[in-house]
Amino acid sequence: MISQHYSWITALALVVDLLIRGGLSIRVIMRRRPVGVTMAWLSVVLVFPFLGAILYLLFGELRLGNRRAEWATRIHGPFVDWIKDQHDHYNVIWSEQAAASEPLARLAETAVGIPAVPDNDLQLIDNWNSVFDAMIADIDAAERTVHMVFYIWSNGGRADEVVEALLRAKQRGVICRILVDAVGSKKFLKSDQAKRLRDAGVMLQAALPAGIVRMLFVRFDLRMHRKIVVVDGKIAYTGSLNMIDPRYFKQDAGVGQWVDAMVRVRGPVVEGLAITFLEDWELDAAEGVEVLQQQGDVHHVPPAGDWITQVIPSGPAIRSDAIQDILLMAIYAARRELILTTPYFVPDELLLTALISAARRGVEVTLIVPSRVDSVLVRFASQAFKGDLSDAGIRVMEFEGGLLHTKSITIDRHISLFGSLNLDPRSLHLNFEITLAIYDAVFTENLRALQQGYVQHAHPLHRKSWESRSKLIRFTENAARLLGPLL
Repeated sequence: MISQHYSWITALALVVDLLIRGGLSIRVIMRRRPVGVTMAWLSVVLVFPFLGAILYLLFGELRLGNRRAEWATRIHGPFVDWIKDQHDHYNVIWSEQAAASEPLARLAETAVGIPAVPDNDLQLIDNWNSVFDAMIADIDAAERTVHMVFYIWSNGGRADEVVEALLRAKQRGVICRILVDAVGSKKFLKSDQAKRLRDAGVMLQAALPAGIVRMLFVRFDLRMHRKIVVVDGKIAYTGSLNMIDPRYFKQDAGVGQWVDAMVRVRGPVVEGLAITFLEDWELDAAEGVEVLQQQGDVHHVPPAGDWITQVIPSGPAIRSDAIQDILLMAIYAARRELILTTPYFVPDELLLTALISAARRGVEVTLIVPSRVDSVLVRFASQAFKGDLSDAGIRVMEFEGGLLHTKSITIDRHISLFGSLNLDPRSLHLNFEITLAIYDAVFTENLRALQQGYVQHAHPLHRKSWESRSKLIRFTENAARLLGPLL
């Protein structure tokens, strides 16, 4: 009797497992995701009994949650209209720019609803200490508002000085809104520093809350990865630096200090960054669009320079493949030179094909990545692609000066993409990211000089060493590569 009982249980488990696998396989196919993503998820669902189904339900779909998705859709239109109203009177003269500039800007405007604007000044700051110096000085000079959004806010060192500057600003009557990712800044949100800010009247909000119960309804790894600071609606910062002091952050990870860059922005493009922040704020704080339009401190910013710049926000609340389309067009537009820096390089088929195609048509392509990263799985997956890149003639440079965290692309010395976007599926499809497109030879040359500085502290991929990897390492890398679309 006992053996029959277990036989029935086994048979029932098999039937349930087959039904789950079959049903989820149909669901995966009907989602019409990119082929690589679809095949990767089919492999997970079909190979791992029950576990594959659990992983797919947790991570397989872009689930913002019904309420959040409805709210994001409801508020997005008014914010896009707000940006268009702010930018309506600007006139961009494209005839003086590289031929690829206008088509790329048009594509970006169609994708995210934000046009390129002229008359901007961008100060590229490649030293984290200098970033803190400038940011603290601007907060101390603030008269009306300080708005900040970061993925990671970590206590210690100069990050604590920013807290003190915010407290001083609040004492002067400045409105301070701080948005930090609920997962990336989990420790900070529970810290004494956060309590001090709240007690002083600083509005501190967690973006995209996560929890065990919420995991059943919302994909918890959709994260707020943007880095934006806006002061008085006229000065802004963006780039790759989180609110961290590199001397204190992840010192036990074995990758060295994080190496970042930011831009200090003045001019009309600040309006786009300011409204992007306010939309992010409204998504979680629900303060009211009308209230933010009255108190958000967005106004027409006077000319500050000569550079045409465009704000490109991306993420699951907007068309999820928009930034990928823009990135691919930028790569295919390259005719002479393409330089990319990213800490996490896990390309999908489209991105890999675009880079290889550029190299094979004669573009000098350089990819600069850190020699060591803080994610083991990403490290293995990234290694698996380097041979393909090298075979195509792409120069792969491995940075030795720490964890190179700067995300930048320069195209033919005339066009730049700079911000928080990594070259991996998570940044391209899952995270809320911010990118600036700069259509100007002078700024691009400045950014290119920074990239060349990274090259000076990097070594090219050693093909002999790479090819001498053990079969076990190769197998691990290739297995990680199969999971690349899911990372």
